[in-house]
Amino acid sequence: MGFKIRTLRSFYIAGLFLFSTTIFSQTGGNHSFDFLTLTNSARIAAMGGSWLPAKDGDINNALMNPSFITPEIHNSAALNYINYYAGINYGYAAYSRTFDKAGSFMATMQFINYGKFKEADYTGIQTDNTFSANELALNIGWGRNLTPRWSIGANAKLIYSSLYDDYNAFGVGVDVAASYYIPDDDFTVSVVARNFGYMVNPYVTGNSNWLPFDLAIGISQKLKHLPFRYTIMYNNIQKWDLTYDDPRYWEYDPMTGERSNEKSDIAAFGDKLMRHFVIGGEFTIAKVVAIRGGYNYQRRQELKTETKRGMVGFSWGIGLNFRRFSIDYARSTYHLAGSPNYITFSANIDKLFSKRIAKPKEIKKDTK
Repeated sequence: MGFKIRTLRSFYIAGLFLFSTTIFSQTGGNHSFDFLTLTNSARIAAMGGSWLPAKDGDINNALMNPSFITPEIHNSAALNYINYYAGINYGYAAYSRTFDKAGSFMATMQFINYGKFKEADYTGIQTDNTFSANELALNIGWGRNLTPRWSIGANAKLIYSSLYDDYNAFGVGVDVAASYYIPDDDFTVSVVARNFGYMVNPYVTGNSNWLPFDLAIGISQKLKHLPFRYTIMYNNIQKWDLTYDDPRYWEYDPMTGERSNEKSDIAAFGDKLMRHFVIGGEFTIAKVVAIRGGYNYQRRQELKTETKRGMVGFSWGIGLNFRRFSIDYARSTYHLAGSPNYITFSANIDKLFSKRIAKPKEIKKDTK
């Protein structure tokens, strides 16, 4: 039994290390519940796969940036599904509601299913038994507009992992965020601290780990004279060096025995700096169709192949905004092996089930 558990745990950690959207190569396996770093929204995936500092009433942005849990997403709901690699599926369901005195709240249930596995004994011989591995996270978020420009928010997380029979774990975590928004310029800057927490009940006694903490800052702006929004995120402020020097690609001078492919100081600095950045853009046509694209430098550097790099690190997507709901789709290239599919459905409940949608003039009159 111990052999099987250790083997399963090694497979689990390796899988998260390879497929996580927020890669921590030099610290792989040192965090618990790495599924919390996976990109959950098709819009976010299309624009680089990190998070979005865009305060534009999209409930999907509030999961990773709780300072967007405000009255703008009152009575909104979202469903998200990702068909990932190796039979892995994950996603979430979210709902937000605002109360006059208490502020705005949002409940989100995240899930990930790693598929079914065949059991084997300590000699490697498979048995007739199968088992599945799953993880869940319940997020309860709160946010408030302090002023027309400043907003704050926080998430509290309860996390549960079940990998094999009694091989289970439980953890808690929090996110905190603050945003500054200039309505006239449609400009937002956000600071987010995500996944600060700990494994309270570990798989094995004495092996508790911290959650994959990330401190980030980002800006977003929609241009005045062009229907285009840009986003720039700087992630992992708490850790400067995110590089991983793979020994497989070392080259040595046959005369001196020293490495001949060392980067210069300037190149090494630029490489370390760029691994923190994720950039994205969104072009909107007639407020109905949104065409999106993004680039994640760190993902490209860590998951590319030396012989053929292709479009690794790039992502794209499209959004359709109907009168009552919106649908988003994205593909994000992690490796030449293929790209996962992201699908997001979101809507405002009031609009979705109302028989008639008020015209803009009527909305303005009612809000006075």
